[in-house]
Order: sequence, then C-alpha cells, then structure tokens
Amino acid sequence: MGLSSRSAVAIHALTMLARWGEKSLTSAEIADSLESNPVLVRRILGSLRDAGLVWSTEGRNGGWSLARAPREITLHDAYSAVEAGPILSRHAHPPSAECEVGRHIQGLLEVEFRDAERAMEERLGRTTIAHLLRQVLERERELALPDRPPAPAGA
Repeated sequence: MGLSSRSAVAIHALTMLARWGEKSLTSAEIADSLESNPVLVRRILGSLRDAGLVWSTEGRNGGWSLARAPREITLHDAYSAVEAGPILSRHAHPPSAECEVGRHIQGLLEVEFRDAERAMEERLGRTTIAHLLRQVLERERELALPDRPPAPAGA
C-alpha cells in the first residue's frame, strides 16, 4: 500500500484529545488544528474508534474523547488503526524471470522490507501519546519564556 498521511493525522488527533483531557473535541476543532477537512478527520477518528482508541458522543456537548489513558496508547496503536498493508510498497507485478536481477530481487527486497517494517513498528511501540503530549507542552513552555540576554563570555 505504501505511505500515507493517515497515521500522522491520527497521532495529531490523539495528542489533541490527550491535551484537552476530559473535554470532548469535535472533528471540526481537530480539523482546525490540522488545517484540514472535518470529513477527513471524522474518517480517521472512525478508524481510531473501531480500534478502541477513542469514543464519541452525539448531541449538543458531543465530540470525541480518548477511550484509554494517553500513556496506554502508542504511536504503533495509532498507525495500525488507520493504515492497511505493508509500509513499503512491493513490486506491482512480478519482474522478469529472464533477468538475473528480476529473478532474485523480490525475495531479497522482501527480507529487507520486512526487517525495516518490524524496526519501525518496534520504535513506534516505544512512544506513547502521553510522551508526545509532554514534548508538545515542553516546547510550548519554551516559546513562552521571555528572551534572556546571552551569557557573558567566559561564564
């Protein structure tokens, strides 16, 4: 299938929901942060709901909320909820068996691609939404710090 932006949208939405905690957010509010379309966001949120990562309520105060604690949701959870198929695209059709490269490349690439995909899954499984939220808040605090004069030379 190849790479898409669905996992980035999903992780962004989950981090927003974690940021606002008990307050439900609408798909329009999340879409504003993404500078995207609420319909796209609703599709992604629907996949996250199917995976048990978010839930929604309807009505006047309705919206989307996390179904699990941010520390219990990994980036891999988000990725696997919205992406289907392998990360790296394989040959669309078999290469020529008449060519020495064509005869062997699929098998060789399959091993390499599978190892790379496992490494990515493992890495994404180590980072939680809570971890990302902490980083967002730390960076936001850094932006809010008043400008400091440079330290004197030799200090």
